[in-house]
Amino acid sequence: MDYSIGRMGRVVVARGFEGEDLYGEIESLAAKEDIACAAVVIVGGLRRAKVVVGPKNPTGPIEPTYREFDDAREIAGVGTIFRDESGPKLHLHAGIGRGDEAIVGCPRGGASVFCVLEVVLFEILGVDAAREPDPELGLKLLTLHK
Repeated sequence: MDYSIGRMGRVVVARGFEGEDLYGEIESLAAKEDIACAAVVIVGGLRRAKVVVGPKNPTGPIEPTYREFDDAREIAGVGTIFRDESGPKLHLHAGIGRGDEAIVGCPRGGASVFCVLEVVLFEILGVDAAREPDPELGLKLLTLHK
């Protein structure tokens, strides 16, 4: 296991509003505030999303399996922000539910806020890390630079 030790920087508290793009808003905020590395916690609602729920085949290259919804659901999730060549990128996993139905995975594909979404970003300073392509898996993975 690679690791790096950093220290806590700023703590950013944000609110998302109905219809906003989950990834677009959080990544834009991180870019605006020049946050290269952070832990993220979210709680609230999503109107719709396409959620990665695992690989179709567990050997590379990875092709995701999706579940979609468009009926307003509750969400609680944790994630990270690290940069790639285009800027800060959110990687989020969450439990998403409505009634007795639950999905656990990585919300993607037009994930939009339902009603309200509370977001807390914990900036991490002193860690040199980025998302870099892994050709074998076909994903951009966290890479620690020492």
